[in-house]
Amino acid sequence: MRQSAARPPGDPRPPAPAGRHHGWLGRQIDTLYPGSFALVMATGIISNAFYFEGMHGISEVLFDINVAAYAWLIAATAARLVRAPRALWADLTSPQLTFAFFTLVAATDVLGFGILVRGHEGLALSMWAAALGLWVVLIYLSFGVLIFLNTAHGANVVHGGWLIAIVGTQSLVVLGTQVAPAAGSAAPTIFVLIHMLWGVGLALYGIFIVLFAQRVFFIDVAPDDITPLLWVVMGAAAITTNAGAMLILTDSRLPYLHAMRPFIDGVTLIAWAWATFWIPLLVLFGLWKHGACRVPLRYTPMLWSLVFPLGMFALASLRLSLAAGVPLLRVLSQGMVWIALAAWIATAMGLAWSVAQSLRASARVTS
Repeated sequence: MRQSAARPPGDPRPPAPAGRHHGWLGRQIDTLYPGSFALVMATGIISNAFYFEGMHGISEVLFDINVAAYAWLIAATAARLVRAPRALWADLTSPQLTFAFFTLVAATDVLGFGILVRGHEGLALSMWAAALGLWVVLIYLSFGVLIFLNTAHGANVVHGGWLIAIVGTQSLVVLGTQVAPAAGSAAPTIFVLIHMLWGVGLALYGIFIVLFAQRVFFIDVAPDDITPLLWVVMGAAAITTNAGAMLILTDSRLPYLHAMRPFIDGVTLIAWAWATFWIPLLVLFGLWKHGACRVPLRYTPMLWSLVFPLGMFALASLRLSLAAGVPLLRVLSQGMVWIALAAWIATAMGLAWSVAQSLRASARVTS
């Protein structure tokens, strides 16, 4: 859920109306942040990481929370479509917000993976197909927005979190490797498709990281420019690593795809190294904003976009350890997953506090 104070810098939407004629829940739905599905992404990836670390108790608790969060956000988005279609369309056609909708793609795939490992192959395959259809619509809509509606003033890859498009793309690869066998005669087609999507994700990363680096390194950076969305730079590289490792570990039984393995091996290792490189730099960004510039740390829905990369890095390191046969990466994964859980708990507490404060403020206005 979203409050006006938590909006990303440059958010073009007006503040939510207040008063007796607009209930608290209705206002939250009408102004729902498009990237709110990052909550499901973060919760799901940490749940999956603990599952593969053999800690099923923690995994199950997070999985149950995730199912409830996904159901609520789907219902809230559907209600927003009915209640505030113009506001929803404004978000879809905003250069700063359009890529945030890819969190729905990634959230569906991450939750679908959790459902798959619990034995529901048919449902997981259906979720993958739905995520793929949504991805096709969003990828061309978002690039259409950049081409036809964007301006030099609005072209800010830092605020927009554009690299979430890569996360959504590679999430299709991760889940696709596991649901393809359940697709019967369509399995070879799915395997070819997910290899193509992995390549598309690489190309998108190459485009967006150049824009990101140019923006950060050659244009003045203000404290407001440092948001949790910056962590998607690392998260996109980490999920590219995870997707590449899954392609390596999964036998497609297609000689043509098998011939690509050496290329995938090398790029996957490079992607993991690139993700690792960014972690200290991103920590320094945060220390500069909240330490040197003394900007208070407050809850915002964008914080889930920081938690997700931590969980994804843990899982990607585990997958790469299996694909490359490097036990040290398994140790790194085991440590990082606890860091990710700590970040999840802190962010969840921030969400609870933010909701409580919002409810109290709404009660004062309507009393």
